[in-house]
Amino acid sequence: MHLGGYVWKRSVFAIVTIFVALSFNFVLFRVLPGSAVSSLARVPHASAELKHALEAQFGLDKPVWEQYFLYLRELLHGNLGVSFANRQPVSANLLEAFGNTLPLVATGTVIAIVLGIATGIYSAVRRGTVGETVSTNLAVLFYAFPTQFLGMMLLILFAGYLPSVGMSDPFAVGFSPGEQFVDVLRHLILPVTTLILTLYAENTLIVRSAMLETLGEDYILTARAKGLPLRRIISSYALRNAMLPIVTQVALTLGSIVTGAILIEVIFSWPGIGRALYSAVLSRDYPMLQGGFLVVTVTVVLLNYLADLLYYRLDPRLTR
Repeated sequence: MHLGGYVWKRSVFAIVTIFVALSFNFVLFRVLPGSAVSSLARVPHASAELKHALEAQFGLDKPVWEQYFLYLRELLHGNLGVSFANRQPVSANLLEAFGNTLPLVATGTVIAIVLGIATGIYSAVRRGTVGETVSTNLAVLFYAFPTQFLGMMLLILFAGYLPSVGMSDPFAVGFSPGEQFVDVLRHLILPVTTLILTLYAENTLIVRSAMLETLGEDYILTARAKGLPLRRIISSYALRNAMLPIVTQVALTLGSIVTGAILIEVIFSWPGIGRALYSAVLSRDYPMLQGGFLVVTVTVVLLNYLADLLYYRLDPRLTR
């Protein structure tokens, strides 16, 4: 398949996926029981006039199909709506939350990817050794633990030594920029460690599996028979041909940079996208949920789209 045809096919698939996700995103939050008005009224027996005024203010009194077309029209103009909870533009809320999520999730994700690839390659190359057994069993152990369990264990063990709530000390007054930076770093330690332990194990097992499959191929045996150094065999032959599942996993992992680690942010009260979406679910803040899931959907689809384009470079079979 030629490059132009391949790119066109993947582009159409990505656009259709985003459109379907947008439509599902709109419908999902309106078929659930309850409504945002009941949360906004704040009073169980609020008057019908108050509820009607709130519905009219946020356009909830219109038919669902009309709300849907208004939703699509505003998206085409780059307008994600206004949050029901704080009456602020959704884009501003998401931008602020993303600024808080980025240092947490980007740091943990990048370290987890590097660590997972390194330990996965080591486990495959040193198969049958004590080091490989320890590395693989640790990866399986951490992969089996739920994220909330790891987070709570770190809280129990280290909350007396490290900050465990928020991203800064609320009582820190008069801190210099350097001291503020150190304070944020100290608050990052526990949530970042939880994220690393959650993601690295999955990366390790996938990379190990891909490398073991590649190391058993005939061309690897031929390279070894020729007496090529092990480092060159791994870097030039085995790792390159094992990159397809690794690229897929990295693309999915990088998607969490935007989605945020919801459980981790809730456990450690980190004011990022994950916690913002969690709060929006509790308050039935439709615009915030739709805007948040829109950003999540587009990001994940685009990352997988880029991974598909990399496949064209890495897998020569696609060019036939």
